[in-house]
Amino acid sequence: MTLSEPDLRNAEPAADTSPKTKRAWTHAPWVAVLLAILVVAIASVVAGIRATDYVGADNDDAMRLVEVRDFLAGQGWFDMMQYRLGLDGGTLMHWSRLVDLPIAGLIAVFGLFLQPEPSEAAALFLWPILLIVPVVIGVAKACSNIGGRQTMMIGLVLIVLSLISNVRFQPGNIDHHNVQLALIALLIAGLTDPLGQRSGHALAGVMAGLAVAVGVETTPLVAIAGIVVALRWAWHGEPMDGAARAFGLSLAATVAAAFLATTPPRLYAMVTCDNLSLGFFTIATAGGLALYLSARSTSRRSRNARILALAASGAVVAAVTVSIAPQCLQNPLASLDPLLKTLWLERVQEAQSIVQMVQAMPSYLGFGFAAGTIAIIVCLIRIWRNDRRELHLVFLALCLPTLAISMLQIRGTTFLNFLSIFPLSLAVSDLRTRAHHEPKTIGAELAFAGLMLVSIPSVWAVASAAVAKVAGTDDTVMAGMEQSACVARDAIAPLADEPAGVVAAASNLGASILRFTHHRVLTAPYHRNPAGMLAELNIGLGSTEVGKDLLIRDGVTLLAFCAEDGQTSLIAERAPDGLYATLGRGIVPAYLQPVTTPDHPALKIFRVIP
Repeated sequence: MTLSEPDLRNAEPAADTSPKTKRAWTHAPWVAVLLAILVVAIASVVAGIRATDYVGADNDDAMRLVEVRDFLAGQGWFDMMQYRLGLDGGTLMHWSRLVDLPIAGLIAVFGLFLQPEPSEAAALFLWPILLIVPVVIGVAKACSNIGGRQTMMIGLVLIVLSLISNVRFQPGNIDHHNVQLALIALLIAGLTDPLGQRSGHALAGVMAGLAVAVGVETTPLVAIAGIVVALRWAWHGEPMDGAARAFGLSLAATVAAAFLATTPPRLYAMVTCDNLSLGFFTIATAGGLALYLSARSTSRRSRNARILALAASGAVVAAVTVSIAPQCLQNPLASLDPLLKTLWLERVQEAQSIVQMVQAMPSYLGFGFAAGTIAIIVCLIRIWRNDRRELHLVFLALCLPTLAISMLQIRGTTFLNFLSIFPLSLAVSDLRTRAHHEPKTIGAELAFAGLMLVSIPSVWAVASAAVAKVAGTDDTVMAGMEQSACVARDAIAPLADEPAGVVAAASNLGASILRFTHHRVLTAPYHRNPAGMLAELNIGLGSTEVGKDLLIRDGVTLLAFCAEDGQTSLIAERAPDGLYATLGRGIVPAYLQPVTTPDHPALKIFRVIP
């Protein structure tokens, strides 16, 4: 970012430090904030009441519940093995106990007066709703920081509409993505605090550290936030001294505390790139401490000296990264077996690129990318016009890389849509002020209303659904996640009655089988279990005789076959003479004994008879 000093002087007071803006938050209409939380909570409660299962539809929700159950049953805090997943010995999971703990705590509290399953249901109902609070408060605070009360009100409208359409905040959704969004909301709230404000930047540093600890999906945003704080310090110098120190030290301290609190000592030296390990610990703490020391030693010196100190700090962090965790500079899934990439990873919707999504579901483009793209355009225009340039450079720095990441894996669009709220709220607010000052100019009213409308991702989703309906296609993002009948409790129930053993089933069934039964499964859709996933794929691909040998080799006692599963269909298509294709034609080899199930079951279960 190349800025001129007059630009910065003109930019910051209007957005961040004016007395009017400070009073706007101090005397903010908290009733509106509470009302926004209440509206989203009511919508979530209604969705939860209408749901047929108290666990979310995503595999990760069921898997998180299995992990929490194991923890409550006595599995150690540092023991992240899932012993019932994969080949003999289990699979070391990459999730954080920091998310398990509050869910387990809620289950334990409800368990004081409810039976086990109702206590789980109550906890899973409440947890996503509780996370609405920090998200809404974070958005309200950030929007007030950048534009005052009116911008805050518009931001509340946008976040309410966003959360209502976000299944992650509906009961049963206990994966860590909703936690990450709450942390990012509070991070942005701190990052947009007035220039040099220590408390806000300390909050941002703590939230950034927790985000790294909870899941690596947010590490690019955390890195960008750190770079933004560092560049603002290098430009402003002493006015940003306290803020830079607070951010750097709180980031380093939080990451270090989380590392010590969640990593078993035996794994201190292990570098993994999908969770908080030695790699991200050293990178984050080195970056935070380098910023703190640079600010402490050179804040009162010349701008050139600060830039030189910042460059030296960047070189240190780069050297630490290359020497300790060079593998983390590439995609952690790049080393997957080609068969897993073809038959699994390329079929995971959230991991698809924008090119794949255009071919599979073009209607997602509006919902996933429109608001973020418009926000980037708004930032570019306002930077060009020198309209609060530094503020919009900050949001451009956050949104532009997130757009690039989203184009590689569309899971990033959740964060892209969220980040778009802040520059768009400010733009809509300014247009509304202009329309108020020009009541006879219809163009100003249309601009205000139009920008507000296109800033709402769900509007794009509704529009695409309407187009799809007219065109007579199913290409719509409005249907939400639909579970296969094979993962329902009733379908899996016959498996629970069988003696404890090992189940071979498609990966999408694995988490549900773990949830509803006492068996071990070869596979579930998690990249840390490549051996188990390959074992199940090869069983389905092999001929009936090869399949028999592989089942016996891997100690499989039960085979669960779901013809409607997408991966199963793909395997059958790829290997027409394979075991899955044979079972799909209704031919059952002699070594498979059908288990009695209800008439016309979606899931067919077989005992393996050597």
